[in-house]
Amino acid sequence: MTDTTTQAVSWEWAVPGILQVDLHSAPANALGTAIIEGLDAALDAALDPAPGDAGAPAKVIVISSSIPGFFAAGADIKLMASIDFEGFEAYGDRLRAVVDRLAGAPLLAIAAIEGVALGGGLELSLACTLRVAGGDAQFGLPEVKLGLIPGAGGTQRLPRLVGRGRALDIMLTGRQVTAPDAHAIGLVDRLVEPGQALAEALTLAKTLTRASAPAQAAVVRTVDAAFDLPLAEGNASERSEIAKLFTDGEGREGIAAFVEKRRPDFA
Repeated sequence: MTDTTTQAVSWEWAVPGILQVDLHSAPANALGTAIIEGLDAALDAALDPAPGDAGAPAKVIVISSSIPGFFAAGADIKLMASIDFEGFEAYGDRLRAVVDRLAGAPLLAIAAIEGVALGGGLELSLACTLRVAGGDAQFGLPEVKLGLIPGAGGTQRLPRLVGRGRALDIMLTGRQVTAPDAHAIGLVDRLVEPGQALAEALTLAKTLTRASAPAQAAVVRTVDAAFDLPLAEGNASERSEIAKLFTDGEGREGIAAFVEKRRPDFA
């Protein structure tokens, strides 16, 4: 397995099927051009690994930071202060595009969060399937303090996780939320001791690789449909997904393995 590094992002195949991505743009992992380009390159590697790397696309991507005290502090404010409106729109579109690409990628993503995840940093974690946080992590969307609003999906993804009222409380005040409070409201899925987020995220990733990837993708699609569709349509989506898994997916193999008391041979 090979390691690859850009100016601000590194990645390596932790084990087959899991790509570990590290953010390292000092001093605070501001989501400027370097991290945006690095995340795009890491996603390229996850989805289309080079010969000799993994041999197959990643099932799980784990995103963490090696900058002490920071997962990612948000958008690049210094860059935003130096550009005109066209540049501001172009920067926002590039940041939004990589966050949306992560959210829509055909894999599972885990954010391993230590330190602060603010603004675009929190939005990056919201685009992941799951979030694991160290006990002293801090979360927030403080854009109102700059006269702005979250612009990389925060106004859409946060309410889906924590509900309208809690999301408005966080965004309207611009306050920071502690890791225990974030876990209590569903913003964080697993809470661990400080410094243990990456280890827990990798353990979780290994567990996720043992299940059927098509079934996991179908779970995500149907759960997301619960927020977008009326109940009857959501149930119809569930029915369609399970039928596809039985006829075209790995459902038959999973059932056969259960009956034969063996481990299923999932791709």
